[in-house]
Amino acid sequence: MADEGATSIWMQPEEHERSGPGRRPGYTREQITRTAVQIADAEGVEAATMRRIAGELGTGAMSLYRYVPRRDDLFDLMIDLAMSEIELPDGPSGDWRSDLTLLARQIRAAGLRHPWLIALLTSRPTLGPNLLRVHEFALGTFTGTGLDIDDTTGFVGMLNDYVNSAIRREIGWLEEARRTGLDPERWKRDYMGPYVRQVVETGAFPLFNRSVLDSRTGHLTPEERFRHGLDRILDAIAALIPSLCPR
Repeated sequence: MADEGATSIWMQPEEHERSGPGRRPGYTREQITRTAVQIADAEGVEAATMRRIAGELGTGAMSLYRYVPRRDDLFDLMIDLAMSEIELPDGPSGDWRSDLTLLARQIRAAGLRHPWLIALLTSRPTLGPNLLRVHEFALGTFTGTGLDIDDTTGFVGMLNDYVNSAIRREIGWLEEARRTGLDPERWKRDYMGPYVRQVVETGAFPLFNRSVLDSRTGHLTPEERFRHGLDRILDAIAALIPSLCPR
């Protein structure tokens, strides 16, 4: 059942508590959030419970709810803290393609540093100040291109979908490698390789065979593969920008 009385954490002013003799130490949302992020990075987001966070801070779980009332609030704070790591110039440069490439690579780096981030970000609507900062920058890259706001938001959404999907796939490979004790290349060669060879030898799936035998992207590093896909997305966007289309 939905919490009908809940309001966004961004609409709840933070109360700062003074510490003094005989008083329990006060905390901040940032302290709590940073602790949650550290736990989630090391052990997964499920481990970042209020009880666990409180244990790390040396207090009781109930004392933290006055700062972060709900678990959903904690998730919003964690997402926004991770997004604060994305370093962007004060505004777009005027080169939309260069700006979006910078943004995409920054998001990928943050997503790999925090393997829980993209799963949370794509499973819940959230509009923290740092997420809004990043989104505003992305929208602003198309200023002066002749796109209306619907196409602008649509293209930013399309780019986000690619970036998020690519990060989730890369994290999946890394997690499988950790689970099996094999690095991604050994996993593909030693675990999947024999089966793939068997499939190829049947000749039953000729297009799949081409993707295995002739594909160039299958031999790229994760960074190169990400950039290759990103360039294709940006090429598609460029083809639909009025100021770049041949008349």
